[in-house]
Amino acid sequence: MKKSHLKSPDLLPIHQKDRKITNLGFSFMWVGMVVVLATFAIGGSGVMTISLPWVILATVIGSLAIGFFISLIADIGIEHGLSFPVYMRAPFGTIGTHIPSVTRGVTASMWFGINTYFGATAMNGILNILFGFDNWFACFLIFAIVQLVNTALGIKSIERFADLAAPVILIIALWMYVSLSDEAAAAGRDVWSWVESPVTGGAAFTAFLVVIFSNMGFWATLSADIPSISRFIKAPANEKNWFKRNKGSLIGNLVAMPLTQTFMIIIGAVSYIAVLNYDPVVALQEAAGGFILAILLLMVVLAQWSTNTAANVVPAATIFSNVGGPKFPFWAGVITAGIVGSVVQPWKLFGVIIPFLLFVGGILSAIVGILFADYYLNRKRRVNVPELYEDHGQFKYLGGVNVAGFIAWIIGGIASYFVPEYGFLVGFLIGAGVYYVLAKYWWFNLYRQAELEDPDDEKYLGISVGRDWVIDEEPLLEPAVQELPENLDLY
Repeated sequence: MKKSHLKSPDLLPIHQKDRKITNLGFSFMWVGMVVVLATFAIGGSGVMTISLPWVILATVIGSLAIGFFISLIADIGIEHGLSFPVYMRAPFGTIGTHIPSVTRGVTASMWFGINTYFGATAMNGILNILFGFDNWFACFLIFAIVQLVNTALGIKSIERFADLAAPVILIIALWMYVSLSDEAAAAGRDVWSWVESPVTGGAAFTAFLVVIFSNMGFWATLSADIPSISRFIKAPANEKNWFKRNKGSLIGNLVAMPLTQTFMIIIGAVSYIAVLNYDPVVALQEAAGGFILAILLLMVVLAQWSTNTAANVVPAATIFSNVGGPKFPFWAGVITAGIVGSVVQPWKLFGVIIPFLLFVGGILSAIVGILFADYYLNRKRRVNVPELYEDHGQFKYLGGVNVAGFIAWIIGGIASYFVPEYGFLVGFLIGAGVYYVLAKYWWFNLYRQAELEDPDDEKYLGISVGRDWVIDEEPLLEPAVQELPENLDLY
């Protein structure tokens, strides 16, 4: 007897009673997730060519746009309680899901490493000020272990930390802005009009678009695997209205995230204006000192912690657990994410952050488009969930692979590569369009889908009809083999 590879306990649908994240809790998680070095880098690079007001406008546009895409995909987790790698079995197949999922998992692990290093430098600064200790690598190892333990304790532990950290982060961030603005004023620079190398005309418009799509590309990673988090958000049962059912997700994605993202972009910009370095850890060491500096750096540490647990380690660990199967639990995925994020030597990745954001955002945007087309356009939110957990069910397709999904991903990813400034939008639209046509008019004619043949709400919707999906976890029975005695008379 053996258990199906697809039925890992950590990947089963989340029931309504087990959804612990409140509306405020999800918003607080966003406050922590936004405060990362890449966010500051977008602000710092923006004011190299356009003024801060234009950077702010571009950030608001980009944040609202990506927040909308995140909210669309989040419904997969809210409606059906499914994680990202499990739902990916529908557009990519029970085996094919591993390739795009691991791409996201490795990316999330790299971000874990980058953010841990950023937080470790701030932690090292605090310890140096208070105790004269100076060893950033020791801080990196300690900080990584603490975050991984926090994540392994579960989603409620992550939310509790976010509830504690978010108000502190906001208060200290405001203080940080004031300190850096004073430093810029002392250097004779007006933060609202200063530009390092101003551009005009078409170049200015291109610079404006780069800020928009850098913001979108940064969160393209989370917009793909947001179901791994949203499946834990509290939602009302028997609520057919999409907006009411997704209220908690919408508040976080379209209010908390854009506001906090914009504020942190401003801090990154002001940091660059003040000392020509978008890294606030470096800027603050020049703008403040002593105990005040230690308090300001504390915000950086708390923010990286809050970001990593929710936005990076949870998605990566869920993906690695999906690849490993029932014998590879969530906590093992957490450790794997930590190892991958460390061995890539994240301290060497800072110089390529913006190009990397645009590139990865385009690649993953095609997956977001495919998810959108599969869930909304083809299946119309109705999913034969039990079959996602069956080795020989309707999602096995051709040897476990949905060829339509891979063709759409390749075409969308390549298209986004050639237009990096518009990468997210191009990848999303082409990925969605190609997948919709191939799946609807070709692939699903070869491999029939029950929810398309009989789109019954009561059979294939989840929480909106009051259903908690229950998956049979009984082991598979291997065929019994009985040896026959050599001298058995068969006549």
